[in-house]
Amino acid sequence: MSPKDTAGTRRGDRFGAITPGRIGIAVVAVLLLVFIFENTRQVKIRLLIPEVTMPLYLALLATAVLGAICGWYAARRNK
Repeated sequence: MSPKDTAGTRRGDRFGAITPGRIGIAVVAVLLLVFIFENTRQVKIRLLIPEVTMPLYLALLATAVLGAICGWYAARRNK
């Protein structure tokens, strides 16, 4: 039996079913869109010396991405 014949790898099995994981991702995507549309006002942020004006959601997104990168790096170093 070839690897293409194993269960769960056929196109219909992977893309047709609604799974709990797909529902979770859809909910997170909708919440992300609500978050972005609710936080569009401009905020002033001081980056050491310069002061930058940007939408609040971009500032929070940049902070979250930097935190995720730091967490990923710290977890990788501990292995």
